[in-house]
Amino acid sequence: MTLRLGVNIDHVATVRNARGGAVPDPVRAAKVAEEAGADGITAHLREDRRHIGDADIEALAAALTVPLNFEMAATEEMQALALRHRPHAVCIVPERREERTTEGGLEVAREENRLAHFIAPLREAGCRVSIFVAADERQVEASARIGAEVVELHTGAYCDAWSEGRWGDRDAELERLRAMAAHAHALGLEVHAGHGLTYESVPPIAALPEVRELNIGHFLIGEAIFRGLPAAIAEMRRVMDEARA
Repeated sequence: MTLRLGVNIDHVATVRNARGGAVPDPVRAAKVAEEAGADGITAHLREDRRHIGDADIEALAAALTVPLNFEMAATEEMQALALRHRPHAVCIVPERREERTTEGGLEVAREENRLAHFIAPLREAGCRVSIFVAADERQVEASARIGAEVVELHTGAYCDAWSEGRWGDRDAELERLRAMAAHAHALGLEVHAGHGLTYESVPPIAALPEVRELNIGHFLIGEAIFRGLPAAIAEMRRVMDEARA
């Protein structure tokens, strides 16, 4: 199956907000990514609006011809915004105000009832609901029980082990991801993956046959400083496709 690439443009907004004003424009970055071959655009509207803002979501929803994946916490405010804009997909993620980036997967097993009720209106509105989880059997199975259509496996621990040269931990994390991708697929869930992936760490994840989509942001925006966003995306696509083949 073709492996899709979703490009997260949050940190274009981070650079913009560091100085204020209107540049660089995350919507322009999204359109550039779209033209460079991205299959979708991901944007995380955080409670504190530290990067993406409400106006960005509205502009992205109006401008994109590829699917918009709206990352959000499971709060009433975010649910209302998703129901208003009705993006192609919503990905429910954990969120703590003090964290620099999403630090782990959502705790689904302990909050099944609340999350089942939370995502029901989103599904009724036509949004594909994805749950961002660790490669953990309890969380994957709970995601299936609450009615999610997709799980996105958190690859952060695997990528951290790779970047720090902890090869035994890297291999153990990869095995967990492999097992949970297969388990989620067997439960009828579509499997995505993301967080911290680079040109070096992506091939083993791209090679997992059950994974249908990778969502990559910070690394690509960083690479764009040196080689430009279209070239950064094109290289990621090449590496992904080569690994998949």
